[in-house]
Amino acid sequence: MPGPRVVIIGAGIAGCALADELTGRGWTDVTVLEQGPLFTTGGSSSHSAGVVSAISPSRTLSRLARYTVEKYAALGCFAAVGGLELATTPERLAELHRRSGFGQAAGIGSAVIDPAACAVLFPLLDPERILGGLHVPADGTVEPVRAAQVQASRAAARGARFVGNERVVEILRTGAQVAGVRSADAVHPADVVVSCAGFWGPAIGDLAGVPVPLLPMAHQFVRTTPVTGGTAGLPILRHPDRGLYARAYGDRLGVGSYRHEPIPVRLEDLPGDAHPAMLPFSSDAFKKSWSAVTELIPGLQRTALEEAFDGVLAVSADGFPLLGESRALRGFWVAGAISVAHSAGAAKALAEWLVDGYPSIDLHECDLNRFDPAQLSPAYVRRRAIRGYAETTAIAHPHDPPPVRNLRLSPFHPRQAELGAVFGEACGWERPLWYATNPPPEEIRPRDDWSARHRSPIAETEARQTRRRAGLFDLTWRTRIEVTGPVSFLTALTSGDVDKPVGAVTRALLLDPAGGIRGDLVVARLAEERFLLGAGGPLDLDLLVRQAPAGVTVRDVTGGTCGLGLWGPRARELADALALTEGEGFLGMVPVTVLRLSPVGEPGWEIYTEAQYGLRLWDTIWEAGRETGLVAAGWLAYDSLRMEHGRRVWGTDMTCEDDPYQVGLEALVRPGARPATLPDRRLACLRLDDTGDVPVGGEPVYAGGFAVGQVTSAGYGWTVGAPMAFAWLPSALSVPGTQVEVGYFDRRLLATVAAEPLHNPEHDRLRR
Repeated sequence: MPGPRVVIIGAGIAGCALADELTGRGWTDVTVLEQGPLFTTGGSSSHSAGVVSAISPSRTLSRLARYTVEKYAALGCFAAVGGLELATTPERLAELHRRSGFGQAAGIGSAVIDPAACAVLFPLLDPERILGGLHVPADGTVEPVRAAQVQASRAAARGARFVGNERVVEILRTGAQVAGVRSADAVHPADVVVSCAGFWGPAIGDLAGVPVPLLPMAHQFVRTTPVTGGTAGLPILRHPDRGLYARAYGDRLGVGSYRHEPIPVRLEDLPGDAHPAMLPFSSDAFKKSWSAVTELIPGLQRTALEEAFDGVLAVSADGFPLLGESRALRGFWVAGAISVAHSAGAAKALAEWLVDGYPSIDLHECDLNRFDPAQLSPAYVRRRAIRGYAETTAIAHPHDPPPVRNLRLSPFHPRQAELGAVFGEACGWERPLWYATNPPPEEIRPRDDWSARHRSPIAETEARQTRRRAGLFDLTWRTRIEVTGPVSFLTALTSGDVDKPVGAVTRALLLDPAGGIRGDLVVARLAEERFLLGAGGPLDLDLLVRQAPAGVTVRDVTGGTCGLGLWGPRARELADALALTEGEGFLGMVPVTVLRLSPVGEPGWEIYTEAQYGLRLWDTIWEAGRETGLVAAGWLAYDSLRMEHGRRVWGTDMTCEDDPYQVGLEALVRPGARPATLPDRRLACLRLDDTGDVPVGGEPVYAGGFAVGQVTSAGYGWTVGAPMAFAWLPSALSVPGTQVEVGYFDRRLLATVAAEPLHNPEHDRLRR
């Protein structure tokens, strides 16, 4: 059977890779439509430098890049010239050591080398200008047009059709299901339509009524005249301190720059010629970049610019690809913001998703539906994409997205501002990290510059006060979903006993229709057929909405509600003073839903109300808490407390690839849920020696001199008095008492696998 009818829009490298992957899995009724000529289409693939680097803080992106390298090498479209990333400042050199650790954790060989060794690899360099470099032998270059053509030939041999110079003008639908596409010349019926349109993606999305959150941006690129001494065998060169990279083209050098001011592009302003993605060169903006690259490579002073242009590419709102099916139009899929480095890997994952019903790797970072509605507005996408492009050279936390501030404010925001809250962004929400009016501890532990950059000593005060008395935490930013309908809907989609009496609160795993684990839920039964779900985010909502049958209503109530966590040993005393009862009722004059939940190990409750009552809720609890020493606490304190208690976070510590048997969720697992076999590894808790260094996540874990695992999340345990981390390790090394090392920049920190929880308040109280 040829499978369903598939139309792919776009014959760049991503579209051709997808056609190859689909036809290789037996879906041969595939038509690829391209508005330009085949295969030099005029899109980003036609001018891309084709540089591939596999090392990334993201495990997903590293895996996409590794498959891309393997496939294109087998097809003869990849040159493994290696990569060399340079440091001209001590901070950047430290960052290169950190990146090397990411690579080792992912099984990618790399080494930080001195200036002399850099000059051996790249003889055109002036070694006096640098402090060192990161050498990645497996990196290399792809010729994008050739790679697209080779994959298209393979797909065509299996039955796929490629049509050039045919622009799609309409996405056809039958109700909420895609039915095909129409061009100026023909109608192409389809059961599945996949937009691989690159930076034209938003325009195709408009035809389908589907927001595609990416922005076309111009990127400067030049090719020089011949370089004295030639460029044969030179590795890809990256100079992140100046936002530059370079690669060889025969005896010439190509140089790309991110140093210029971001140049967003309107599709209507693109030239109507054969090269719409190659805009006139902004020569004035390139002067600083040319000066920087000629200082680094003095021989370029004797060359001229043979070719120069501003090339258009697609930048998503958070820098990750966009993969998945739209919820607004079933059968309409998107593969957008995909670089050459991730093209084959993304195509393979999407083909698996289409054919098998799920991809073989976790794609939550790349899922098209990962954004909240506010994050889909053109203004938000533009601002985030521009900010992300401008910060390309920055040294930041590996998972820090560029923020958009004051977009979503909880009702508690005015009171938090009065208390000196220092805010961070989470899903567009302003979330307190710590409160400046809380006093720092009497003795402040010394921290290295990196650790101090991302933390405040005030978090210690807030964490300790929560353990000793009570803390008040803003939970408004966390996704809340209301489900109305028979409990059978939830029992079919969860692994855990959610069919309990009214008032019960249950932890459960969210399953996809194929039985795979998609998330971690808290289910509160408010009435016989009404449930409040504490979910992990928009992807949980997406799955529930897709699966809801007639008679079941699924609503995201996050924006219209707000919530507070009240936790600590004196929380019971405060609850008594407030006459707080579980379930639906009143706190003073405020109608509330109260759940007995505590992810930090202390007694306590989560308290929710409509947004209109938010300020009154805060004021009522705050006033009553004066007598019990209640402290307003931020998310840095929360993260420390939840790790001490052994609480994992879905999407950070574990994903759909990880077996719940290995993370302490055995009781929630439904027999037969994927994966069917148990991997020989466990999510272990590590306690590190307190040297003043605190990992932040992503660092490699070593045993016997070899990388054996990777940190998922880390922080300082104020109660236990030591840094701590969760990390996936081979089962044989996950036994409490086992000593390992955590890579931290250019050194290794001694750590010991610990029994959990690190802190057990109830045990301590019983012992006393």
